Amino acid sequence: MAWGNQPARALTDGVEAARVLHLEMASSGDLSLRLDLLASAIKGRIAFSTSLGIEDQAILHAIAASGAAIDVFTLDTGRLFPETIDTIAESEARYGIKIRVLAPEAGEVEALVARDGVLGFRNSIEARKSCCHVRKVVPLKRGLEGAAGWVTGLRRGQSGGRADVPFAAWDEAFKLIKLNPIADWPLETLEAYIQEHAIPVNPLHANGFPSIGCAPCTRAIRPGEDIRAGRWWWESDWGKECGLHDRPRAVAAE
Repeated sequence: MAWGNQPARALTDGVEAARVLHLEMASSGDLSLRLDLLASAIKGRIAFSTSLGIEDQAILHAIAASGAAIDVFTLDTGRLFPETIDTIAESEARYGIKIRVLAPEAGEVEALVARDGVLGFRNSIEARKSCCHVRKVVPLKRGLEGAAGWVTGLRRGQSGGRADVPFAAWDEAFKLIKLNPIADWPLETLEAYIQEHAIPVNPLHANGFPSIGCAPCTRAIRPGEDIRAGRWWWESDWGKECGLHDRPRAVAAE
């Protein structure tokens, strides 16, 4: 039995490799060690997609400190906050790492806006997901093309929908191992790491934006709200994702 263009044995091997790596990363809370583990275990290019949020800034710092050969890129949707653009420049200057900036195809954006309108993504969940697909998902696919591993800043404490995020799992859509090295970090651990290493962070975090996306789709949260409540705030509170992280995956049991 084959899955897509990949033999079933190769898929099984990928799932098993992810399971083993998940258990190895779970055995240590040290971010640098976790990066060393994934760098030694993944044979091929490893890509880190950063949104320049606080989680990703912690990982970027650790990558720079370790010297790991990890390709760092970000998605410029054309609607980022100016503060996010500034954080890209500040991070490159601080760490001497070039962050590749991937933009959506101009023709696809023009067709999307012509069809749905400049703020059409607020008319329905389907329209919003179409916007995310053009501006985020398609460029992400380009960024991950040919990669064997994909590092993200997902944490279990970010939302109820992310409560079971593993350290490593086989991503069936991209046929690679998805790696979440700070999956188990509570916010307190993350903030302490940022402070200890004086890591540059997006100034929006200090103004009530714990989760930062596109400017028209993100607001500051109110006291007591979930940290992702400010993302697509006009939608329901459960399962709000842009399409980058909601694919089925083989989760390794701890």
